[in-house]
Amino acid sequence: MTSTPAERWHHDLQQWGIPQEILDRAPRSPWIHPTESFRPSGDLRTSTPSFQRALEALVAPGSRSHPTSRPSVLDVGCGGGRASLALVPEAEVLVGVDHQASMLEVFAEEAAARGVVAQTIEGDWPDRAASTPVCDVVVCHHVVFNVSDLVPFVLALTDHAGRRVVLELTHRQPLSNLSAAWQQFWDLERPSSPTATDALEVVRATGVDARAEEFEQPDHKGEVTDRDVEHTRIRLCLPADRDPEVREFLEHQPRRPRKVTTIWWDA
Repeated sequence: MTSTPAERWHHDLQQWGIPQEILDRAPRSPWIHPTESFRPSGDLRTSTPSFQRALEALVAPGSRSHPTSRPSVLDVGCGGGRASLALVPEAEVLVGVDHQASMLEVFAEEAAARGVVAQTIEGDWPDRAASTPVCDVVVCHHVVFNVSDLVPFVLALTDHAGRRVVLELTHRQPLSNLSAAWQQFWDLERPSSPTATDALEVVRATGVDARAEEFEQPDHKGEVTDRDVEHTRIRLCLPADRDPEVREFLEHQPRRPRKVTTIWWDA
């Protein structure tokens, strides 16, 4: 039986689960998102397709979701708000949705520091869609690889965009950078799919005319830090006494640009 793009996406994402016998040996949950790692820093207005497509829709004549309203951006899975804060000052109202309260605190702090009106909504998308306002532009960066049921997620993004939706995601599953580590420490082979190309198929299957643009982000990482080692060790379900081995693994990893895809469509 031929499966749909959404069914293939769901199946392939499920293969990234960690076997229960490894989870049972983990000192703590590997599903960590350290808040401070998501605090925006540096120049946010980088000339990426994601930034350009969102900005051009935001400033386009007649792009307001309501003619008398101020330019607004909805940031789904906002983290610290890097995707939407990059659109300030053109964006005058920001709405951030995230399931982690500490992320929303950072988002609100960063928006306030820039003099921008910000609304925060705690919870998962699309569960919180009904209580989320429509905005001119919807951005969603580096979230979809965490979404197994992608169709309702995408449909809710489209429903909340007055003008355009802009997704950004790495070409391959972000955890692919640890595939060699899983092989080394647990003799566990990791999948190679889904990819951003698969995500594009799912988005288009919802009926929108989605387009994709690929680009590369250079690797600006410096020396391996203690925090790098700790976070990697936790994600690998290893105890603290394996830190020297984890550090050695990280120090021997080749540095290469990260391949990223922007998927966007007009509402």
